[in-house]
Amino acid sequence: MNVTVKLPPAKGVFIDNKWQPSQSGRTIAMLAPATGQVIGAIAAGEAADVDLAVKAARRALDGAWGRLTATERGRLLSRLGRLVEDHADELVKLEAADTGKPMKQARADVVAVARYFEYYGGAADKVHGDTIPFLDGYLVTTLYEPLGVTAQIIPWNYPGQMFGRTLGPALAMGNAVVVKPAEEACLVPLRLAELAAEAGFPAGAINVVPGLGEEAGAALSAHPGIDFVSFTGSPEVGALVQTAAARNHVGCTLELGGKSPQVVFADADLDAVLTSVCAAIVQNAGQTCSAGSRVLVERRIWDRFLADLTTRFSKLTAGTPEMDLDLGPVISAGQKKRIEAMLARAEAAGAEVVARGAIADGVPAEGFFVPPLLYRNVGRDSELARDEVFGPVLVAMPFDDEADAVALANGTDYGLVAGVWSGDGARAIRVARKVRVGQVFVNGYGAGGGIELPFGGMKKSGHGREKGFEALYELAAMKTMVVKHG
Repeated sequence: MNVTVKLPPAKGVFIDNKWQPSQSGRTIAMLAPATGQVIGAIAAGEAADVDLAVKAARRALDGAWGRLTATERGRLLSRLGRLVEDHADELVKLEAADTGKPMKQARADVVAVARYFEYYGGAADKVHGDTIPFLDGYLVTTLYEPLGVTAQIIPWNYPGQMFGRTLGPALAMGNAVVVKPAEEACLVPLRLAELAAEAGFPAGAINVVPGLGEEAGAALSAHPGIDFVSFTGSPEVGALVQTAAARNHVGCTLELGGKSPQVVFADADLDAVLTSVCAAIVQNAGQTCSAGSRVLVERRIWDRFLADLTTRFSKLTAGTPEMDLDLGPVISAGQKKRIEAMLARAEAAGAEVVARGAIADGVPAEGFFVPPLLYRNVGRDSELARDEVFGPVLVAMPFDDEADAVALANGTDYGLVAGVWSGDGARAIRVARKVRVGQVFVNGYGAGGGIELPFGGMKKSGHGREKGFEALYELAAMKTMVVKHG
């Protein structure tokens, strides 16, 4: 599939089920990561556009959208999921051009988007309250109500998936939403907004304001008409979002990245481990919050394992989307420069490159490509061992025993995902319970989107849970109703 796209002029902001010009009329150029070339432009929404979107969402909540039953909301979500499937080829092409990821990864993302809407469409009318035993003569029940108008500030690494992941539960619970997609990659979210209108969502239920994070994103997180904020991004920006939400006394869900370990014991199925470790770091060019960016290996198999990993890692190849190789480019020139500067500091401190993947022949010189890199001799307290690279960079480190493995796995400020590999089931469970992460896999890693699996972090990886049924409760307010009947 040829993924070359040339977009029409920027449509503006999407409010009340229609495009309208942004208040400023400014635009932001869209660059294809694989070529570095301009493929179109998006509107540069600002505070005035955010205000219009929030007001439209409030009208929808007080009007047609708010009057729908849970079953009716679920049907709309399911219909949107089917439209995503019907438009899959178009959406795959947009996602690949916008992010640079291989076609097979872009297609998996679009499949996941459809699944999010299917899952939450089925869940919308299945959130039940409880009856609580109380005093004689009273009936006490709990029920769940929408929070109101919710803000979804989504990142550039999985723009399509994140639209489904954050909007699915919010809409299922009856909230009206305002979305600020990342300015680097937002073509699929913009198209999904159009498909939602086609599916029959009432005007104002879904509003999208593209723009710069420091303008549209900041205005949205601080808007007094917002009742909840969902944000995925860096810890630094997450702190700003949480501070802005706190000033309005509203809650937020933050997913702020990770430095996820895969812990490998000597009795593990090493062939399965090697396959998983390579896949988990080059998925989306390593630009994944849950990327398995550290492989921790029991010392008694360290030499053999590292030799085998080096062989496999050296065969990984980056290329353009239509080449459909192991990985594509990183998102921008700025991201590439940041990664290269971090690696230069690591190498100056003694980190050693033991394997380097390839960049395919024929890729555009202007593309933002970073080859897969495997490092050893990385100090436990070094920047490379503790901080998120957000690129195709894997750190290999040995450990001595179970206690050392746990200490090493927990030795960063992050706590998002971990993998534990061992043929000893009891040990695998012990370690899985001791690692301080929100999601842990035993003898595997990753779940192909994991739509049904609650997901979120500990420590500086953030708080709150997305995905699965748990996300519905994050986006709902519990009300306790006490009835005195005598």
